[in-house]
Amino acid sequence: MIIQPKTRGFICTTAHPEGCAQQVQRQIDYVNAKPSIEGPRNVLVIGASTGYGLASRIVSSFAAGANTVGVYFDKAAEGARTASAGWYNSAAFEEAAAAAGRKSYSIVGDAFSDEIKAKTIDLIRTELGQIDLVVYSVASPRRTHPKTGETFSSVIKPLGGTYTNKTVNFHSGEVSQATIEPATEDELRQTIAVMGGEDWQMWIDELQQSGALSDGATTVAYSYIGPEITHAVYREGTIGAAKNDLEATAHRLNAQLGANGGRAFVSVNKALVTQSSSAIPVVPLYISALYKVMKEKGIHEGCIEQMYRLFSERLYGKSETLVDDRGLIRVDDWEMRPEIQAEVADVWAKLSTENVYGLSDLEGYRREFFQLFGFETDGIDYEADVNPEVNITNLR
Repeated sequence: MIIQPKTRGFICTTAHPEGCAQQVQRQIDYVNAKPSIEGPRNVLVIGASTGYGLASRIVSSFAAGANTVGVYFDKAAEGARTASAGWYNSAAFEEAAAAAGRKSYSIVGDAFSDEIKAKTIDLIRTELGQIDLVVYSVASPRRTHPKTGETFSSVIKPLGGTYTNKTVNFHSGEVSQATIEPATEDELRQTIAVMGGEDWQMWIDELQQSGALSDGATTVAYSYIGPEITHAVYREGTIGAAKNDLEATAHRLNAQLGANGGRAFVSVNKALVTQSSSAIPVVPLYISALYKVMKEKGIHEGCIEQMYRLFSERLYGKSETLVDDRGLIRVDDWEMRPEIQAEVADVWAKLSTENVYGLSDLEGYRREFFQLFGFETDGIDYEADVNPEVNITNLR
């Protein structure tokens, strides 16, 4: 079939297998051109098929030479419907890992469930013995609690008052005002249940209790803080409350794993074009302004550059892992440089529909969005007939 992008809001409902494969290969090529990392040997990535999770798996496998297990919730092609981008990404990763002589295994299902945890642990014990790095990179709008059966839904809302600021329709380029009403107490509770640290804690507990986690193991989860422009809807909103819970969990896990020489961290990463960030009002416009400034200064990074720097300089660098006064690893440090933020703030004040393409990198944002789904990738003939049915080797 000929596969073209079809969008619904901030979601693309189709994905292109060859484009996704080429995006994965680009990340692998970047890592292969870098010095190797003396790091983990067996890695579990929970949320492994896109964004920072996928990049973490690539760095683990191709920079550190590690065996990996990826857990993710993606769908295969069915009838006239393409597979999800994460499915195609994972298929490409598995093929490349096998060609490089790395062990890799994929488990597709609900990472929040007891069933998938048990299945993953059984695989680890059978094929790898133990895991020495656990990356927690789950991004989901909903979670069903495995013990109570309650289903929670997250919201992206401010706390305490109505929030209004600029936003952009990155398809049309229209800059407008977004007004978001504050979250209720129950919405806040549910968002923390979905995006906080409870499930991360459950994974580590079960891995430890089963003997599948090695002494001295490291675990890391990902977060974002961002500038004042986005604080009301992000860091000081419902998502921020959930991230605070994630960070509190990291402190508990650090003490828990530390008894056996292990470590737990939250890494605060740079703002990037992801399926998740595209859904947050204000954020796409901020990222567009940020990209232009950072690209002009030659310090722009994507997921793979961020994760290589996290692994090589922070988690497995030669010196002790550097954290801030809250115990957070900060690989958003280039984004948050005062001179970068001052320039972005100056651009932000001027942005309008009339000048958005000149003052920001909105076109770059839009292109990266479609590249998440395998489109607008150089070297791909999008008029050619392709088979949407792609198998994932080592799918368990």
